[in-house]
Amino acid sequence: MIDLRLLRDEPETVRASQRARGESDSVVDDLLRADEQRRAAVGRFEALRAEQKQLGKQMPRANGDERTALLARTKELSVEVKTAEAAVSDAEAALRRAQFAVPNVVEEGAPPGGEDDFVVLREVGTRPTIENPRDHLEIGEALRAIDVERGAKVSGSRFYYLTGVGALLQLGLLQLAIAQAVEYGFIPAITPALVKPESMEGTGFLGAHASEVYRLEADDLFLVGTSEVPLAAYHSQEILKLGDEPLRYAGWSSCFRREAGSYGKDTRGIMRVHQFDKVEMFSYCRPEQAHEEHLRLLAWEEEMLAKVEIPYRVIDVAAGDLGSSAARKYDCEAWVPSQGRYREVTSTSNCTSFQARRLNVRYRDEDGKPQFVATLNGTLATTRWLVPILENHQQPDGSVRIPKALQPYLGGRDVLEPS
Repeated sequence: MIDLRLLRDEPETVRASQRARGESDSVVDDLLRADEQRRAAVGRFEALRAEQKQLGKQMPRANGDERTALLARTKELSVEVKTAEAAVSDAEAALRRAQFAVPNVVEEGAPPGGEDDFVVLREVGTRPTIENPRDHLEIGEALRAIDVERGAKVSGSRFYYLTGVGALLQLGLLQLAIAQAVEYGFIPAITPALVKPESMEGTGFLGAHASEVYRLEADDLFLVGTSEVPLAAYHSQEILKLGDEPLRYAGWSSCFRREAGSYGKDTRGIMRVHQFDKVEMFSYCRPEQAHEEHLRLLAWEEEMLAKVEIPYRVIDVAAGDLGSSAARKYDCEAWVPSQGRYREVTSTSNCTSFQARRLNVRYRDEDGKPQFVATLNGTLATTRWLVPILENHQQPDGSVRIPKALQPYLGGRDVLEPS
């Protein structure tokens, strides 16, 4: 949820954010109206309660006609107070609905526009020159590392098995990510794959992208699409002790996505699948630290990409392509030789205090007053990385060179040979 003080003081800032996202700013006026109606309802309720208390003080001293009048007014007031209290509840519910309809305010400097309006910040590494490059699935099947045929047989389309060196590559990649995160002070965490509705809603995943989420109706639980969700909800309803450094977690989880709306896209291989594993960075910090922390998360993502020796580019995602919780997002896109283009492999978002307001995660400022924290997240490694790793390191003889950083996780081997 956005800060209502910002809404009241700078409504045009919120409207401009909506326009940058390519969305209607009418929701801003709806929220302003709901806020005013809620404050009016609270004011009326409090005035009636104050009168009720005053009458209670007058009653013991009243006699005769005065007492009769006070009793009559007390009876009327009791009905009015109940009505006003119900109106407050209705107004608060309406305000919450209106707040949930407004996405986070876009950070100044984020590019306006839609999915194709991103800004390329830099390209890193040299794209390999490969004549007739094989794609990751052809390579993975030759190595007996990826089996999509049996994945489809057992579970359906967009499922797969990682076997042999494929399993070792993924485990090695994720362990490398955890090791790096621990080196920089992150607390490693293995998170639940199932969460309650309030955890999913609190992080902003039950809005426009609710169709992406798997729900277990019998248990009223949701399968997470990222450990961002359980990590954000981990400290819900808490007041954190934040020092000079942010509180950082690195979550290892299996992730599940329905891939609704992606029919016919990336159906070959493991680029877009229903289940994958990921290490996700998550930070809680003071709001004034969020911008710099965002850049640090991006730098750590780039450090991991350098370790696996993949050429990539960094893009500043346009406002219209941000999720509802994000104020700014940077993606790292790895070069995929078989497709002759860059594909997204990491994403890091600054969610400011948007999620914390929904989940009620706070810290105490210098005066001891509770304030909402800022939350940020960023991908450190995921199954999809196997695609550019296999393709960029393929050799003419069908083998695949293993990046030096991953060699210890594959028994010291520096090359994978086709079976």
